[in-house]
Formats: sequence, structure tokens, C-alpha cells
Amino acid sequence: MSPDQEPTSDQEPTPAADRPRQPAGAGRPLRAHARRNRENLVAAARAAFTAADDTVPLEGIARDAGVGIGTLYRHFPTREALVEAVYAAELDNVTDSAPALLDKLPPEQALRAWMERYAAFVATKRAMLNTLHSGWASGRLTTAATRERITAAIGALLAEGVRAGSLRADVEADDVTAMLLGVFLSTAADDEPERTGRLLDLVVDALRPHGHS
Repeated sequence: MSPDQEPTSDQEPTPAADRPRQPAGAGRPLRAHARRNRENLVAAARAAFTAADDTVPLEGIARDAGVGIGTLYRHFPTREALVEAVYAAELDNVTDSAPALLDKLPPEQALRAWMERYAAFVATKRAMLNTLHSGWASGRLTTAATRERITAAIGALLAEGVRAGSLRADVEADDVTAMLLGVFLSTAADDEPERTGRLLDLVVDALRPHGHS
């Protein structure tokens, strides 16, 4: 895939692909323990995939999660399954964060803070693209759902800003999604988070009502 296509290849793993299998007859303590192991594995994998330039050994991920390699394979039989779980968890985190941010911040500030979380999601996805491609090709990952969920989160943030009078009422949420993807595409080769931040500030400025400061 060419660099100018990457940010728009937003897709979401199907829920079944991200659902852990529980052993028959497992009791509540085992389920809780297994769920905690799975969460630790996903968190360790996210950190490893984002930080690494080369292929990440699964043994290292298991070690960082505090479990054995056998436990990793019980939850994620393949590298692809682990990557898809990280992708799904990150997507949930970024989309679910919008209401929480609105509870704590004025809408304009919540939107800007949410943009930072979206930027982190895009960076994580880039680090896993080679493996994600196989999921897209096989049909395990569905198309368009990620962009729909991202746009819905933006729409909720914009709506609150319109009600508060701090954001424009004549803006389509999908247009904001396109603007953000443009920012991430233009900074994909940079190692300058400050530049990304400046561009996100410009996007927020463009969303303010005329004459609003």
C-alpha cells in the first residue's frame, strides 16, 4: 500500500475475532485471571509494536506481560490474532474516550484532547500495518467501520461544541475526519510530534465560529 493510502485504510476487526475463548467449565476466578492475562498481553503488545522498527518477538511480549509463551498462544494462536486484538482495543479506547473527555472538559478542549488520542491510534496502526494487511486480505477485518466510528466520535464532540457556542454548526463530522487524516498523512515521515500538535491546533482554529477566540 502506498503512503498516501495508509490513513484511509481504516478498518475494524470483527467482534468475533477479538473475543477470547474460555475453556469449558471454567469458574469465575479462572475467567478473571484469563481476562487479566489477555489485557496484559494486549497492553504489552501495543507498547512493543509501537516502539519497534523490526518484527517483535512474541516471547518478549509474553515476558513483558508477565506470562509464559504458552499463555500467549492460548489467547492468540497467531501473530495476526494478537495484532488484530491490539487494533480492536486501540479503536475502542479512542472512540470510547470522547464521552469521558466531554465529562471533564469544555467541548473545544475535549475535541483537541481527543485528537491527540486519535493521533496515537494512527501511530499504533502504522506500526502494525504489515501484519494487518493479511487480515484485510483474508476478510477477517471489515472495511469502513473504523472510519464510521471515528466520525461518530467527532460528531458527538462537535455537537456539544455547537450547543456551547464554541464550535461551528456548519461543519460535517466526516470533513473533520478527512482533515485529521490529512494531518497524519503529511506528518507520517516526521519524528516531530510538535509539528503534528501545531497542525491539530490549526484544525481546531478552523472549527471555531467566526469571531470566536
